[in-house]
Amino acid sequence: MAETADVATEILTDAFTRVRDGLPAQLDGLTAEQILWRPAPDANSIGWLAWHLARVQDDHLAGVGDIEQAWMSGWSKRFGLPYDERAFGYGQSSEEVGAFSVTDVALLTGYHADVHELTLKVLQTLKTHADYERIVDERWDPPVTAAVRITSVLGDITQHFGQLAYVRGLLGQR
Repeated sequence: MAETADVATEILTDAFTRVRDGLPAQLDGLTAEQILWRPAPDANSIGWLAWHLARVQDDHLAGVGDIEQAWMSGWSKRFGLPYDERAFGYGQSSEEVGAFSVTDVALLTGYHADVHELTLKVLQTLKTHADYERIVDERWDPPVTAAVRITSVLGDITQHFGQLAYVRGLLGQR
């Protein structure tokens, strides 16, 4: 019989993999204009949403695993964004979102693929219930456990993936 932690890791792996598998199809065939198109003046573009969901996953899962973010291993320089290197999109203004300029689908999907690999490595370290209950962030009350952080990330990236798919659908209505 599988341990509870093993089952949790399998479920989480499947959930993160679904986003990884779906992202390229949502970006495939888009023009530079479509990647940066914002359906309303303060809305997020497909490109920004793809970057943001990868950055949140990268930042937060690297924190759970206490390892270096994929972003810091060269992706930051390759993207060349006008943001602080530690930025991951949380709390960005409409102007900051509008400054997003990456239109290279391979860059967006390549970064997310590396983030997915980092995620799998972190998930494989979670072998016991105690691993999931380990405190990973004491800045909150109550302190955040690995399980809570991972669940939060999964909720965030699936919402942003859905938003990205919705904006892609809106492109066909223009």
